[in-house]
Order: sequence, then structure tokens, then C-alpha cells
Amino acid sequence: MNNDHIDDNTSGWFGRIIGNQGRLWLAGSALLTIGLLGGGYLMGDGLVRMKQADRAVTVRGLAERDVTADLATWTIAYSAKASDLQTAQAKIDNDTKAIRGFFGTLGFDAEALQPTGANVSQYNENGIPTYTVKQRLSLRTTDIKRAEAAVKRQFDLVKVGVALEEGSGMSYTFTKLNSIKPEMIALATKDARKSAEQFAQDSGTDVGRIKSASQGYFEVTARDGDSAGGWGVSDSPFKKVRVVTTVQYYLD
Repeated sequence: MNNDHIDDNTSGWFGRIIGNQGRLWLAGSALLTIGLLGGGYLMGDGLVRMKQADRAVTVRGLAERDVTADLATWTIAYSAKASDLQTAQAKIDNDTKAIRGFFGTLGFDAEALQPTGANVSQYNENGIPTYTVKQRLSLRTTDIKRAEAAVKRQFDLVKVGVALEEGSGMSYTFTKLNSIKPEMIALATKDARKSAEQFAQDSGTDVGRIKSASQGYFEVTARDGDSAGGWGVSDSPFKKVRVVTTVQYYLD
């Protein structure tokens, strides 16, 4: 009888263990299932968010500004020919004096005009030697109005016998580009965002933060069309500065 009692107790104890383990297994399975479902949801949500993060639009922005050159340079090339070197050189010396007098009359300092090169060549034609002397003077000034006045009167030099050669035109340069770069980049970026906002509006989204940006390069051209320095032709002091930026925005 005692053995039967022990067996009954043992059987009940063993059954309770099995029952508890079953319940633990069921609870564990439930938790695992919930975890998998939650993980799957989070993973799926993460993929959606990742896909949304890849949504972007690339646009370009333009900024332009009219400026006036602040530096004028004029390389004046002239020459003289003669059957002997002394005569040709004497003609060049007279032309140099006339050129310096021309600029002096216009109010330029003597230091504004500097010699930049000279060349002598000789050839024979029908046994007669011919000497050619070429010389160059360079004008460099920040007085743009005075430089323009000189260009308008350049044929006064031709009238007194100075043989100006091709390539003797005035050239104007805008040297203060760095001072306007930040503002122009900001304007170009603002213009790019307007384009992005229009795109977003048409596609039913909103523009987010900048994903990437490229400044591009600055271009300085003649404001009223192309013009190149040459004989009788001068560059324009009126310039147009242009920059194009490329910006990529996230779309929310």
C-alpha cells in the first residue's frame, strides 16, 4: 500500500512537471512568434524608410550678375621698316615718344605704360636689305573710364604715323570675383530649391534637406555679347558673371 502511495505521488509530481514544461514551451513559442512578427514589421518598416530615404530629386540653380571690370590692360604693338637698322630704330623711338605723349595727354602716369618686348628682323629683297623693328608697350590701369577714352582715340596714333599691329586692343578684367562668390552661390542654391519645390508639388511630395551639392564653375563673359581684343577692336568692360549649381534634395 505504501508503494502504491509513492507511485501515485511520483506520477502526480511527474505530471505536474510535464504540464509546467508544456506551458513554458507554449509561452516560449508565443513569445518567439510575437518576436518574429515584431521583427518582421520593424524590418519591413525599416525597408520602407530606407526606400523613402532614397527618394531624391536633382536640380540645377542659376545665378547671374552684371559687373564692371576693374582692371584694363592694353598691349600696344607697333613696328617700323627701313633699309638700315638705324633709320628703323629712329622711327620706333619717335613712335614711342608719340605713344607716351598720347597717354600723357589723357592723364595717365608715366609708370602706367611699360615696355614689354622688342624684336629686330632683317631680310633681303632683290639684294636690298630691309630691317623691321617691332616693339610693345603695355598699359595697365584701374581707371576704366580713362582707359575707355584712350580706346576711343586710338586712331589718333595712326594719324601721327604709328603703325599699330594686330593684337593692340584693350582688354578688361574683373578681378573681384571672390568677393561676390558666396552671395551668388546662395542665390543659385535658392534658385535650385525653387525648381525642387515645383517638382515636389507636381509629384505630391515635400522637399527635404540637401543630399548632395556641386558648385559648378564661375564664368565671366562680355555682358553684351562676345568681343575679343584685336586691332581696332576692344574688349568690353561690362561683364556678366554666371554660375550654375547642381543640388540633390531628399523628398519627404
